[in-house]
Amino acid sequence: MSHYQRIACLSTEAVETLYAIGAQEYIVGISGYTVRPPQAREEKPKISGFSTAKIERILAVKPDLVVAFSNLQADICRELIASGIEVHVFNQRSVAGILSMIKVLGALTEREAQAGELTQQLQAKMDAIALQVRAWEVRPKIYFEEWNEPLMSGIGWVSELIQMAGACDAFVELSQFQSARERIIADPMEVVRRAPDIIIGSWCGKKFRPESLDERVAWSQIPALRTGFVREIKSPDILSPGPSAITHGLVQLHEIIAAWHEARSKSPA
Repeated sequence: MSHYQRIACLSTEAVETLYAIGAQEYIVGISGYTVRPPQAREEKPKISGFSTAKIERILAVKPDLVVAFSNLQADICRELIASGIEVHVFNQRSVAGILSMIKVLGALTEREAQAGELTQQLQAKMDAIALQVRAWEVRPKIYFEEWNEPLMSGIGWVSELIQMAGACDAFVELSQFQSARERIIADPMEVVRRAPDIIIGSWCGKKFRPESLDERVAWSQIPALRTGFVREIKSPDILSPGPSAITHGLVQLHEIIAAWHEARSKSPA
């Protein structure tokens, strides 16, 4: 039996992972942004947002451990610690970090074997895609837009997944920055200059509007808009640094790139 019997999850990927390793019985509260698995929203009380929360709502579920993510939840965690609650804050920003997070949650809930099995399944998925990618001689350039006002490119694990899926990240140099502000593209013309073959929108918290790209000055000359390769990957599928980034995000990236290759093979030389 786990030392922790009542775990409050302030991040969506912690909920997803605990369910995936069979430790959902310990969850006493979840983030209101949780979407995976769907039953979590029905079974567990919602006790927080992401960067904001009412401490009394978290304390009301009487957690003996709170699991959080990143400096964006630092103020919440500080208050919880001051209230005598044990807190574990993850800060994974890479695919390796995602796998490590799963293993740590497995250890905290004494589900090491299940966590190991999950990481093996995720690694097998990545290996299978890597094998398929080898057959592609050309790697398209992808501009991944995480936000539109201002323009913001993808975070670290997203850039890694783009490369795993068989493409190049058009703004790979920005992916190293954890802060969203440091990934802002100040000049929209820079996207035009880098001429991405594919544009993927994943606006965190709102629906991507591909038609809005046509309204941007000079963007009509971007290869992705000329060929119509503008796609959406919903933010919960790829911007949450947990299993879904691989099982859903990576898979969708690979499918989009495969479709691009197919269209390219059919187009006149």
